[in-house]
Amino acid sequence: MTTRSPEAHPRAELEPTVRNAFRSPRLMRTEVLAGLVVALALIPEAISFSIIAGVDPQVGLFASFTMAVAISFLGGRPAMISAATGAVALVIAPVMKDHGYDYLIATVLLGGVIQVVLAVAGVAKLMRFIPRSVMVGFVNALAILIFEAQIDHLVDVPWAVYPMIAVGIAVIVGLPRISSVVPAPLVAIVALTAFTVVAAVNVPDVGDEGTLPDSLPAWFVPDVPLTVETLKIIAPYAVAMALVGLLESLLTATLVDDITDTGSDKTREAWGQGAANVITGFFGGMGGCAMIGQTMINVKVSGARTRVSTFLAGVFLLVLVVGFGDVVALIPMAALVAVMVMVSVGTFDWHSVRPKTLRRMPKSETTVMVVTVVVTVLTHNLAIGVVAGVLVAMTLFARRVAHLTETHRTLERDADGNTRAVYTVTGELFFASSNDLSTQFDYVADPDHVVIDLAASHIWDASTVASLDAITTKYERKGTTVEIVGLDAASAERHGRLSGGLGGH
Repeated sequence: MTTRSPEAHPRAELEPTVRNAFRSPRLMRTEVLAGLVVALALIPEAISFSIIAGVDPQVGLFASFTMAVAISFLGGRPAMISAATGAVALVIAPVMKDHGYDYLIATVLLGGVIQVVLAVAGVAKLMRFIPRSVMVGFVNALAILIFEAQIDHLVDVPWAVYPMIAVGIAVIVGLPRISSVVPAPLVAIVALTAFTVVAAVNVPDVGDEGTLPDSLPAWFVPDVPLTVETLKIIAPYAVAMALVGLLESLLTATLVDDITDTGSDKTREAWGQGAANVITGFFGGMGGCAMIGQTMINVKVSGARTRVSTFLAGVFLLVLVVGFGDVVALIPMAALVAVMVMVSVGTFDWHSVRPKTLRRMPKSETTVMVVTVVVTVLTHNLAIGVVAGVLVAMTLFARRVAHLTETHRTLERDADGNTRAVYTVTGELFFASSNDLSTQFDYVADPDHVVIDLAASHIWDASTVASLDAITTKYERKGTTVEIVGLDAASAERHGRLSGGLGGH
């Protein structure tokens, strides 16, 4: 009997888990290089988000480090990158402007606690109510925003920036066709950095984005009074931060699930985000959530699949900015712009906008996608865009289902030979469809006995019960007896519990 080592077992070699990453040099190389590429891409973005929030660059950089490291242990979606983000920066910026740094950190801490509470309450389960058309719009809007963020690095810059970006894109597109040993974005960054140093080309670099820290993050407790007044100041922003952060993180997790054909624990991801924000706050960071751009670099471009890459992204970030800040500052922004442009191109769902797809897709689905994209791009807030898309989807769905409800009237004789009118109702009865239900009956011409057959329908809400009560009342005023039959168990329970107790009829 022969035995095989884990390294020799093809399944163990290919299975993307943390344990197998430490057993397999090939998997570990992928995770390490992916983490390095993500760390390099995080540096200018973290600095930019710090500027948006009105804080020192090290606040965003330290937040990205603590978020990435913490979520690698606590999160429910392996290989997803969490760090300081623009959405969170926009939400908390007013606190920094009006009340100062200590109140901002207090807001981050409270926001993290709220995220944990929401996770325990089961908020992650609400993800199933987000339609596919909203997800497609979310992805397309994100791609547009990623590309739009690069425009600032293309305006009023030396002419050498443009050919450097073109070369970077060519390397990212062409190198994988030759070899995939080293991630193409990393090769592009190293090659363009070496070129600018050797050729002494004067182009914008990472150092121009802001001052890099030269020390490690330290424990920090905000100096704010523990009073109701403080809670009134920070609570609205903390709630907004919690909701925006959770929505973006859970949507990103769903997107990575689809790309990798694997599942993830959304509830764990939700409370993991909250705990990571609490940890980040106590180290003086500005908080954050999942970053789709960096996650796409990690998962889609670099091929990472485990928590190792997420952990190393945070570690490499700290090592680079603290230990090798002088070298990192030399990286030309053109190299990072090339990486992010290709991320935006790869993120966009091109199939969704093909003429063939648009002709085949229902107009309502296309409308939801367009609304999500437009609102997101206009507000620069993915959460607002997603909420707008969901509301439009709900409205269009309710309208469509309402039109599927029909009422058919027949006259027949009962066992005693008396004539009665039988109304057969088909379709789902809820607020959108039941509001017009009362207009489908002939109150004047109907005989003394009316039967409403609901065997082919279902009562979903109090609006339907109120409509049935209104119909019954109108007939009773004319001396007509109304009999409601065919109710299924749930509809009968709801009708029996609410009928006669809603008023207004």
